[in-house]
Amino acid sequence: MKIVRFETRNAPGEVKIGLVDVVQGHALDAAAVLAQAGISVPLPRAVDIIAYNTEMGGVLARDLQDLSRFDVPRWSLRDIIYLPSVESGSLRDFIAFEQHIKTVREARGMEVPPAWYEMPVYYKGNYRTLIGHEQQVNWPRYSEKMDYELELACIVGKQGIDISVEDAADYIGGYTVMNDWSARDIQMQESSVGLGPSKGKDFGTSIGPWVVTPDEFNPRNARMIARINGEVWSDNNIGNIHWSFPQMIAHTSMEETLYPGDILGSGTAGGGCGLELDRWLQPNDVVELEVEGIGVLRNRVVRRR
Repeated sequence: MKIVRFETRNAPGEVKIGLVDVVQGHALDAAAVLAQAGISVPLPRAVDIIAYNTEMGGVLARDLQDLSRFDVPRWSLRDIIYLPSVESGSLRDFIAFEQHIKTVREARGMEVPPAWYEMPVYYKGNYRTLIGHEQQVNWPRYSEKMDYELELACIVGKQGIDISVEDAADYIGGYTVMNDWSARDIQMQESSVGLGPSKGKDFGTSIGPWVVTPDEFNPRNARMIARINGEVWSDNNIGNIHWSFPQMIAHTSMEETLYPGDILGSGTAGGGCGLELDRWLQPNDVVELEVEGIGVLRNRVVRRR
């Protein structure tokens, strides 16, 4: 099941929730589909559908595999205005790929800290500046070095605390593509103090184009590609990750409650950013991140005058 948040061009500002039929290229009205499927529980938001499906052990996703049987309003995926793929109250982004941290640290003459191999480490991002598929990304006025980060995000599907690694997969509500935009110059200044990142990251994080439920995605083997203006800059696989999402969930939930809609980012895939490649974005570049089994997240970077 693929869940999308969007607006229509003739009703901007009116948020709609859709279930995606990729084959037909449509977003079906989720409320109407659920009503025809006999679901009487109100599920007005994407996070509500994700939470319901997770609590029910994925039954909803299995029951809605064939969307062609529903006679409901639908919109072409080419015509909708995409919104961030889930309503979230928390954004945590990990650094879970060994190749990425090794490359970045070696370029600065440093080794990977031993603690990185002992626990999955994350920073807290700004969930209020989430950006959707095809939405414009504004280049921060205070930065001269803008960068992308090729990531996969896990969406928490149900509430829990002190979750074991063995049980953690049952708390995963879905997956989406994530771009952790980075203003590298100010990020490096911040990190020299020993805190952050803050202004280096908090201006925007893209997620989308939709959330895919766990039954439709393999988190152990999915190709991840970044294209800049159509040219492949990064190519990796989620299977190369060092810390798994169940391990991230177990670590994050120690003495701390996780809630439906919480976003856990994988961190940058190895070779998945300009910092590693010494290649930098330019104004008006179009950045496409593709994760096999989910889709393409596309944004244009615009420098305001």
